[in-house]
Amino acid sequence: MNGSEDWLGRWREGRTGWHEERGNAALQEYWPPLPAGTRVLVPLCGKSVDMLWLANRGLEVVGVELSALAIEAFFAEHAIAFDIDDSGALTRYRAVDRPVTLYCGDYFELACEPCAALFDRGALVALPESLRPAYARHTDSLLTSSAVRLLVTLEYDQQRASGPPFAVTAEEVQRYWPHLQRISVRDDIADAPPKFRAAGLTELLEVVWRSR
Repeated sequence: MNGSEDWLGRWREGRTGWHEERGNAALQEYWPPLPAGTRVLVPLCGKSVDMLWLANRGLEVVGVELSALAIEAFFAEHAIAFDIDDSGALTRYRAVDRPVTLYCGDYFELACEPCAALFDRGALVALPESLRPAYARHTDSLLTSSAVRLLVTLEYDQQRASGPPFAVTAEEVQRYWPHLQRISVRDDIADAPPKFRAAGLTELLEVVWRSR
């Protein structure tokens, strides 16, 4: 995966400004009610507390993350015991007492039982444009045809600043997933990484997409 060394370096050095300590507000506001046991795919999950939020609602979380440091921090910070299985292409970390399984390795090498829901808060926007079509195709291969999807993207003036996190236009999102509907747009410049304000951006939109 392009940029993998940079990603791993950010975790080693603690440069994880995208991590939300209190969880994602869009998830908490717009996630639909789903039956207990529904498998939810969380790509490029880091140590996101959103996974606990989902698991606490009886959902089975399947996270994927390149950095073992991030995965181990997730379990350590929440005092969750886990088992490790490194016999496959990706190392599997499975929580002992709750429905959370995290895979460590290249997202594009993941093969698992299809998930019936997707939560993408920071995966699509973490990837450069050249990788995003392949990401969308691979994500589709890990989901059921009727999977519920909640996606959070960013829109900003790419002539002034660049990612990561990258801007992703509405047109691009709908090329990948034409059945998604834009349900919320808000200006998030106040909480954006300092580099965006330093570049002169005065507006950075957080856009929430959900299955129709």
